[in-house]
This record gives sequence, C-alpha cells and structure tokens, in this order.
Amino acid sequence: MTLNYSKKTMQQFFKPKNFGKIKNPDAVGEVGNAFCGDIMEMHLKINKKTNIIKDIKFQTYGCIAAIASTSMLTQLVKGKTLEQAQKLTMKDVKNALHDLPKIKIHCSSMAVQALKKAIDNYKGGNK
Repeated sequence: MTLNYSKKTMQQFFKPKNFGKIKNPDAVGEVGNAFCGDIMEMHLKINKKTNIIKDIKFQTYGCIAAIASTSMLTQLVKGKTLEQAQKLTMKDVKNALHDLPKIKIHCSSMAVQALKKAIDNYKGGNK
C-alpha cells in the first residue's frame, strides 16, 4: 500500500520542530499504541503565573505521521495557555499538516492525547 503524505507532513517529518526533552519539565505525558507501535512523549514547561506553555518538546518513536503530528502539535500550542491547548483537536493537527492518509489519522489523535496527559499531569501536581 502506498501512502501519500502532504508536503507539509513531509517537512515536519524530515525537520521536526521542538524535538527532544526538557530538563526538569513541569509535566510529561506519554501515550502508546500497541497495534501500530508508536510511542509519544510530551514535555511541558509552564509559566505558573499565566498558565502559558513556555516550552514544549517531544520524543516520538513511530512512523512519518506520528513524528509529523507531534512536531506540528508543539508548534500549535507553544505560547498558548493550558486552556487554549486543551481545546486542540486531532482535526486541528490534521488540518495543519494539510491532511493525513485515513489509515494514519490516529497519529494526530495520539499527539493530542499525549499533550492532554501532560496537562492533566501538571494540573494534578499543582493543586
């Protein structure tokens, strides 16, 4: 089966933005999919006064769509408040990538799940 990826998706795959780990992150969220083997880890640094995501990094083990989705997600939420970031959907990620093959749309959902787990982790530890 041949998958056709958009130019934007391929750019994010070959030159991902915000790849890596944050030293002493305020929160981490991780998701994995046993079926496809993708694993995504999201690291957040939060301004505690404004709840703005100051920095976000990711590490993803997976396919083109998984890496491109996490890279794009980090760009969409960096500088946003936690509340704004929580409203992000897989459709937002998919649209920012100029679409994904149907069989790979779950990658955009996993990226959003990793972000939401990190935000929940942060909120749970800062009550």
